[in-house]
Amino acid sequence: MLDDAIKQVEPKVIEWRRAMHQHPELSFEEYWTSDYIEKALQEMNGIEISRPTETSVLGIIKGDHPGRKVGLRGDIDALPIQEDRDDLDFVSEIDGKMHACGHDSHAAMLLGAAKVLADNKDKIHGEIYLIFQHAEELPPGGAREMVATGLFDDLDVVFAQHIMTSKPLGEIHIKSGAVTANSDQFELTINGQGGHASQPESSVDPLLLGSRIVTQVQDIVSRIAGPLDNLVISVTNFNAGTGAKNVIPHTAEISGSVRSASAEIRELAREKIEAVVKANCDIYGATYDLNYEYGYSAVMNDEAETARVRTTLNEVFGKDRVIEQEMMMGGEDFGAFTENLPGVYILLGTYNEAKDYVYPHHHPKFAIDEDAFIDGVRAHINVALGLGQ
Repeated sequence: MLDDAIKQVEPKVIEWRRAMHQHPELSFEEYWTSDYIEKALQEMNGIEISRPTETSVLGIIKGDHPGRKVGLRGDIDALPIQEDRDDLDFVSEIDGKMHACGHDSHAAMLLGAAKVLADNKDKIHGEIYLIFQHAEELPPGGAREMVATGLFDDLDVVFAQHIMTSKPLGEIHIKSGAVTANSDQFELTINGQGGHASQPESSVDPLLLGSRIVTQVQDIVSRIAGPLDNLVISVTNFNAGTGAKNVIPHTAEISGSVRSASAEIRELAREKIEAVVKANCDIYGATYDLNYEYGYSAVMNDEAETARVRTTLNEVFGKDRVIEQEMMMGGEDFGAFTENLPGVYILLGTYNEAKDYVYPHHHPKFAIDEDAFIDGVRAHINVALGLGQ
């Protein structure tokens, strides 16, 4: 539906994306980006525009026919990475910052959908909320902040898509249920008793305790959680010692990441991590400070709404291009929306070896095949029109 209009807006989508790519801004700092998006929406046909937070934008299109309220979400923030793509003539103009996760393309594709939908209100049932969300990359995330405004409480469904350089160009991936993982983190300080390396019996060695804790938390995954429970615990930092080879340190610091697919396993992981820490510290008389921080909740695709979106995608793109998605253990703050609303989240393939668009997200050489953008615009528009009825 609306294929001619979608083709006509494609060059503008690329223009919008390249402008935002050249002006990347970090989470909660997207002032230029949100102003740029707002100005683009102001040039369109009768979109109600507001600013839910300092650096986010909301546009509402009211259709000519009664129907449901459908949200379309695109994130807009960048990352603290130095871009390394000399082959592109629109690289980041800001040292140390780049759109290394594709949020510039998400925002541009949503702007393209906004333009086409605003020009075709006679085909819209209900209302379409254009959600340009800030701060996806930095917990606690912009989605949680936007949801807290209450502006989206009466949406019937919310939809989002993410470009994915690990998926071939032209593929669209979708599944019901958990799409991404709960993404939490912890910081642990073990308070021992430092001393001379020749007299360990007079010390409480936090390095020894930390080593045991690092190995024993792996038992939670392999022996306490079930084999199908989708739990990953990764200790990513371990710091102890003064640099002197004859000194047992007084403290050790450990931190890491915990990924899970359900609320039950999420709580089990927290409970057992602290149990491991406490048991080891109690044996040797150490104390500890554990800061366990809940991050993004898992994105949960609503079964009924996902079935409707899948049917739409099959009709628009053909069943051979719509692939059953595997769950990812990465985090995504769109989960703040799906905790409260029926939601659907899909992946849009952009991998193209011929153009050297093969690097993973968050890589300095990350790049996107812009041929995928028309698919993203088409998905937004057809999903919004289908879900509105």
